[in-house]
Amino acid sequence: MDGNILKDIREALTRGDRAAVAGLTGQAFDQGMPVKDIMDSGLIAGMEAIGKRFKANEIFIPEVLIAAKAMHAGIAILEPHFTKSGIKPLGKVLIGTVKGDLHDIGKNIVSMMLRGACFEIDDLGIDVSPQKFIDAAKSKDIDIIAMSSLLTTSMNAMRDTINGLGAAGLRDKVKIMVGGAPVTQEFADSIGADGFAKDAATAVDKAKELLKR
Repeated sequence: MDGNILKDIREALTRGDRAAVAGLTGQAFDQGMPVKDIMDSGLIAGMEAIGKRFKANEIFIPEVLIAAKAMHAGIAILEPHFTKSGIKPLGKVLIGTVKGDLHDIGKNIVSMMLRGACFEIDDLGIDVSPQKFIDAAKSKDIDIIAMSSLLTTSMNAMRDTINGLGAAGLRDKVKIMVGGAPVTQEFADSIGADGFAKDAATAVDKAKELLKR
């Protein structure tokens, strides 16, 4: 029964069926299944499958958004029990779209995918100035700063933020990853970022990789 209900959770998630994911997650918990098993083998496994399909161009952004919302319906059932179950965030990510850019769809998908992979997210929103990133990094225990840019005209704000973090003595305390349509690995290297992700699924892999460095 355990394996079947986890399979049902994964399938409901890939369909984007929020009500089914929430109901099945609650059912699994009520049956006494460990929270970590429901997370790892149900919700996270389902979202990883979505990520693979997205990378393979089998599905697109709308489907990823729907699946991510379904996943969060399940996480909402389990989250009150995380501490008791010994589940801790993999790390804390400060994320935002940089100054001069008002786009947020890509950033929001990355946020949701990271949350689904058990990262704690602090989302600063859009049009985030270098100083706002720096102030947040100063006041909070941050592992990774993730910056998004969809406009070539706003890309230099990423460089300004990294330089500002250096001037504030914070550069060695956080890992920095960047992404967005005009951003490339070459650009990431040129501004001193630690990582580049071309899409939301890759961003999860990159964040996990950066924590190990």
